[in-house]
Amino acid sequence: MPKVMIHPSSYETVYEAIERIFEVFPLDLKGKKVLIKPNVLRASDPREGIVTNPSVVSAVVEKVESLSPSSIIVGDNPGLFSYGANEESFKKTKLMDASKGYYKNIGTQLKQIDFNPLFLPKLSLSRYVLEADIIISLPKFKTHGLTVITGAIKNSYGLLPGAQKALLHKIAGTPERFHEILVEVFKIRIPDLFIMDAIIGMEGNGPASSDLRNIGLIIASDNGVSMDVVMAKMVGLNPEELRFLKRAQELGLGGLDINDIEIIGELKEIEDFKLPPFSIKADATNEETRKVLLSRISAIPRANPERCTGCATCIEHCPSSALYMNEGIPQVDDRSCIRCFCCQEICPEKAIVLI
Repeated sequence: MPKVMIHPSSYETVYEAIERIFEVFPLDLKGKKVLIKPNVLRASDPREGIVTNPSVVSAVVEKVESLSPSSIIVGDNPGLFSYGANEESFKKTKLMDASKGYYKNIGTQLKQIDFNPLFLPKLSLSRYVLEADIIISLPKFKTHGLTVITGAIKNSYGLLPGAQKALLHKIAGTPERFHEILVEVFKIRIPDLFIMDAIIGMEGNGPASSDLRNIGLIIASDNGVSMDVVMAKMVGLNPEELRFLKRAQELGLGGLDINDIEIIGELKEIEDFKLPPFSIKADATNEETRKVLLSRISAIPRANPERCTGCATCIEHCPSSALYMNEGIPQVDDRSCIRCFCCQEICPEKAIVLI
């Protein structure tokens, strides 16, 4: 039976929580190559709550060090794919320091691997990912405009380097298919341990929202599907209504019945938790759900002129070239927009809203 541990914590006491996690989920790391993968969406201040907090990463690195691995790598592929964005994101978020010298750019040293030909026959992954004996995933407790929540399964999407993430967004074409792509990427190399930063979480219009929530928890699991089931329950969602979880269940990666998960700690629903606008319940097995999907697909990103600085980051990273500058403010060509909401994810001013 998979386990999910829910442990009260602050960033000041996180070392104690990490010690307890490794007691509940012991890993033999001696002589092993270990990859630690935080959620590093983009360059941001740690106080914005957009990335896995440096205190969590530092605590995990120190614990892994003590278990005598042959090597440690800390890395992720942020949403930006311009030259130097990887290192810049780690420096600005303070995760470079938290990595204690173990940072590597996992967007380099690429090798081609087979993927699902329904989407792409081949993908490229860093040899640092492919050669890791143990992968420890450190997701952040956040909402997401396209997947409703971003937890264990979504965090593995960051293993993809460069523009491949945006390309798969474009190939997906619909939220439902993107949910399925997420699971395909997740199962390429399923992490061995998941430790979620839910001390300060994010609600509302994530994954780069200004609506932060003091949750005060570290959540850990040996199964990513189970972790996301628990997260869904905490924010008031039925896991069966999220297409990526249903697809993971269909592929035998984990069950969605909370009674089949061993909960260590107290599972409580967070009161009045704000979900993203137009939240998908992307099961698509009935007409009502299809209506929800269609309403979600019809949502269009717009730039809030009061927040937008005209930096054009959204234009540079739009996978379908649907954005253009008009009088200093980015505009969206509704016919070209594929509703991937990459522009919302990477906007440094949180100026992109969905209407």
